[in-house]
Amino acid sequence: MRRNRIAVLALQGAFIEHEQMLQGLGVETFEVRQLSDWEQPKDGLVIPGGESTTQFRLLNDLALLHPIRQAILEGLPVFGTCAGLILLAKQEDGHPRQGLCTMDIDVCRNAYGRQLGSFNAIGEVADIANDFPMTFIRAPYIHRTLSPEVEILSEADGHIVAVRQGHQLATAFHPELTADKRLHRYFVERMM
Repeated sequence: MRRNRIAVLALQGAFIEHEQMLQGLGVETFEVRQLSDWEQPKDGLVIPGGESTTQFRLLNDLALLHPIRQAILEGLPVFGTCAGLILLAKQEDGHPRQGLCTMDIDVCRNAYGRQLGSFNAIGEVADIANDFPMTFIRAPYIHRTLSPEVEILSEADGHIVAVRQGHQLATAFHPELTADKRLHRYFVERMM
Protein backbone atom coordinates (compact mmCIF):
# COMPACT_ATOMS: atom_id res chain seq x y z
CA MET A 1 0.00 0.00 0.00
CA ARG A 2 1.29 3.43 -0.97
CA ARG A 3 2.03 5.80 1.89
CA ASN A 4 0.39 9.24 1.83
CA ARG A 5 2.58 12.33 1.71
CA ILE A 6 0.98 15.53 2.95
CA ALA A 7 2.18 19.11 2.47
CA VAL A 8 1.76 21.34 5.53
CA LEU A 9 1.71 25.09 4.92
CA ALA A 10 4.45 26.34 7.26
CA LEU A 11 4.37 30.10 6.83
CA GLN A 12 2.90 30.89 10.24
CA GLY A 13 0.68 29.32 12.89
CA ALA A 14 0.30 25.83 14.39
CA PHE A 15 1.86 23.84 11.54
CA ILE A 16 4.21 21.74 13.71
CA GLU A 17 1.28 20.37 15.71
CA HIS A 18 -0.40 19.21 12.48
CA GLU A 19 2.82 17.54 11.38
CA GLN A 20 3.05 15.70 14.70
CA MET A 21 -0.57 14.50 14.44
CA LEU A 22 -0.08 13.21 10.91
CA GLN A 23 3.29 11.61 11.67
CA GLY A 24 1.62 9.89 14.64
CA LEU A 25 -0.70 8.28 12.08
CA GLY A 26 2.27 7.10 10.01
CA VAL A 27 1.84 9.81 7.36
CA GLU A 28 4.87 11.47 5.80
CA THR A 29 4.76 15.27 5.88
CA PHE A 30 6.81 18.11 4.47
CA GLU A 31 6.69 21.85 5.05
CA VAL A 32 5.76 24.37 2.39
CA ARG A 33 7.57 27.69 2.83
CA GLN A 34 8.29 28.60 -0.78
CA LEU A 35 7.30 27.66 -4.31
CA SER A 36 10.02 25.02 -4.69
CA ASP A 37 8.62 23.21 -1.62
CA TRP A 38 5.14 23.27 -3.11
CA GLU A 39 6.36 21.68 -6.33
CA GLN A 40 7.18 18.40 -4.54
CA PRO A 41 4.85 15.40 -4.99
CA LYS A 42 1.98 15.42 -2.49
CA ASP A 43 -1.32 13.69 -1.80
CA GLY A 44 -2.91 16.41 0.31
CA LEU A 45 -2.46 19.75 2.02
CA VAL A 46 -3.02 21.05 5.56
CA ILE A 47 -3.51 24.78 6.15
CA PRO A 48 -3.03 25.47 9.87
CA GLY A 49 -4.54 27.95 12.24
CA GLY A 50 -2.70 31.18 12.88
CA GLU A 51 -3.36 34.63 11.44
CA SER A 52 -5.27 34.51 8.16
CA THR A 53 -4.29 38.02 7.02
CA THR A 54 -0.59 37.26 7.52
CA GLN A 55 -0.88 33.88 5.79
CA PHE A 56 -2.73 35.44 2.84
CA ARG A 57 -0.08 38.16 2.46
CA LEU A 58 2.74 35.59 2.58
CA LEU A 59 0.97 33.29 0.10
CA ASN A 60 0.75 36.24 -2.26
CA ASP A 61 4.31 37.50 -1.70
CA LEU A 62 5.79 34.01 -2.19
CA ALA A 63 3.75 33.30 -5.37
CA LEU A 64 2.04 30.36 -3.64
CA LEU A 65 -1.56 31.56 -3.68
CA HIS A 66 -2.46 30.72 -7.29
CA PRO A 67 -0.70 27.33 -7.55
CA ILE A 68 -2.25 26.17 -4.28
CA ARG A 69 -5.70 27.42 -5.27
CA GLN A 70 -5.41 25.71 -8.66
CA ALA A 71 -4.35 22.40 -7.08
CA ILE A 72 -7.35 22.48 -4.70
CA LEU A 73 -9.72 23.30 -7.56
CA GLU A 74 -8.24 20.35 -9.48
CA GLY A 75 -9.01 17.99 -6.59
CA LEU A 76 -6.09 18.05 -4.15
CA PRO A 77 -7.49 17.11 -0.71
CA VAL A 78 -7.13 19.98 1.77
CA PHE A 79 -7.74 20.33 5.52
CA GLY A 80 -7.93 23.86 6.90
CA THR A 81 -8.21 24.74 10.58
CA CYS A 82 -9.20 28.15 11.99
CA ALA A 83 -7.20 30.56 9.76
CA GLY A 84 -7.11 27.77 7.17
CA LEU A 85 -10.91 27.74 7.16
CA ILE A 86 -10.93 31.51 6.63
CA LEU A 87 -8.48 31.24 3.71
CA LEU A 88 -10.65 28.58 2.05
CA ALA A 89 -13.89 30.59 2.43
CA LYS A 90 -15.40 32.45 -0.53
CA GLN A 91 -17.13 35.05 1.64
CA GLU A 92 -16.65 36.91 4.91
CA ASP A 93 -19.66 38.55 6.54
CA GLY A 94 -21.60 38.28 3.28
CA HIS A 95 -18.91 39.87 1.10
CA PRO A 96 -16.41 38.27 -1.31
CA ARG A 97 -13.04 37.86 0.37
CA GLN A 98 -9.43 37.53 -0.69
CA GLY A 99 -7.82 34.17 -0.12
CA LEU A 100 -7.89 30.75 -1.71
CA CYS A 101 -11.68 31.05 -2.01
CA THR A 102 -12.39 27.41 -2.84
CA MET A 103 -15.16 26.58 -0.31
CA ASP A 104 -18.75 27.74 -0.61
CA ILE A 105 -18.95 29.17 2.89
CA ASP A 106 -19.44 32.60 4.47
CA VAL A 107 -17.31 33.09 7.60
CA CYS A 108 -17.16 35.47 10.52
CA ARG A 109 -13.57 36.09 11.71
CA ASN A 110 -12.70 36.34 15.43
CA ALA A 111 -16.36 35.50 15.98
CA TYR A 112 -15.94 34.64 19.64
CA GLY A 113 -13.88 37.73 20.44
CA ARG A 114 -10.18 38.21 21.01
CA GLN A 115 -7.82 35.91 22.90
CA LEU A 116 -10.02 36.10 26.02
CA GLY A 117 -12.84 34.65 23.93
CA SER A 118 -10.93 31.40 23.50
CA PHE A 119 -12.52 28.29 24.98
CA ASN A 120 -12.68 24.49 24.93
CA ALA A 121 -15.75 22.37 24.26
CA ILE A 122 -16.73 18.78 23.59
CA GLY A 123 -18.95 18.27 20.58
CA GLU A 124 -20.20 15.96 17.90
CA VAL A 125 -18.50 15.79 14.53
CA ALA A 126 -20.64 13.84 12.04
CA ASP A 127 -19.16 10.52 10.90
CA ILE A 128 -16.24 10.95 13.32
CA ALA A 129 -17.18 11.28 17.00
CA ASN A 130 -19.86 12.46 19.40
CA ASP A 131 -17.27 13.42 22.01
CA PHE A 132 -14.65 15.35 20.06
CA PRO A 133 -12.53 17.88 22.01
CA MET A 134 -12.67 21.31 20.37
CA THR A 135 -10.20 24.10 21.11
CA PHE A 136 -11.33 27.52 19.89
CA ILE A 137 -8.69 30.29 19.84
CA ARG A 138 -9.87 33.65 18.47
CA ALA A 139 -11.98 31.36 16.35
CA PRO A 140 -14.15 32.07 13.35
CA TYR A 141 -17.42 30.34 12.70
CA ILE A 142 -19.38 29.79 9.52
CA HIS A 143 -22.39 32.11 9.08
CA ARG A 144 -23.88 29.99 6.35
CA THR A 145 -23.11 27.60 3.55
CA LEU A 146 -23.42 28.91 -0.01
CA SER A 147 -24.02 25.61 -1.79
CA PRO A 148 -25.81 22.30 -1.16
CA GLU A 149 -22.44 20.65 -1.81
CA VAL A 150 -21.24 21.81 1.63
CA GLU A 151 -21.91 19.23 4.32
CA ILE A 152 -22.18 20.54 7.87
CA LEU A 153 -20.20 18.23 10.16
CA SER A 154 -20.44 20.10 13.46
CA GLU A 155 -22.06 23.01 15.26
CA ALA A 156 -21.20 24.65 18.59
CA ASP A 157 -23.28 27.28 20.34
CA GLY A 158 -25.64 27.30 17.36
CA HIS A 159 -22.85 28.13 14.90
CA ILE A 160 -21.36 25.92 12.16
CA VAL A 161 -17.79 24.99 13.13
CA ALA A 162 -16.86 22.10 10.80
CA VAL A 163 -17.72 21.44 7.15
CA ARG A 164 -16.78 19.27 4.23
CA GLN A 165 -17.13 20.08 0.56
CA GLY A 166 -15.94 17.28 -1.69
CA HIS A 167 -12.22 16.89 -1.03
CA GLN A 168 -12.08 19.93 1.31
CA LEU A 169 -12.39 19.72 5.11
CA ALA A 170 -12.40 22.77 7.38
CA THR A 171 -12.84 23.42 11.10
CA ALA A 172 -13.13 26.60 13.14
CA PHE A 173 -11.40 24.82 16.02
CA HIS A 174 -7.90 23.38 16.43
CA PRO A 175 -7.91 19.55 16.50
CA GLU A 176 -4.11 19.62 16.30
CA LEU A 177 -3.95 21.16 19.81
CA THR A 178 -5.51 18.07 21.40
CA ALA A 179 -4.33 14.48 21.66
CA ASP A 180 -7.30 13.26 19.57
CA LYS A 181 -6.20 12.09 16.11
CA ARG A 182 -9.65 11.11 14.84
CA LEU A 183 -10.17 14.16 12.60
CA HIS A 184 -6.72 13.85 11.04
CA ARG A 185 -7.35 10.12 10.55
CA TYR A 186 -10.66 10.95 8.84
CA PHE A 187 -8.85 13.34 6.48
CA VAL A 188 -6.19 10.77 5.60
CA GLU A 189 -8.43 7.68 5.36
CA ARG A 190 -11.66 9.08 3.96
CA MET A 191 -10.68 12.07 1.85
CA MET A 192 -7.46 11.05 0.15
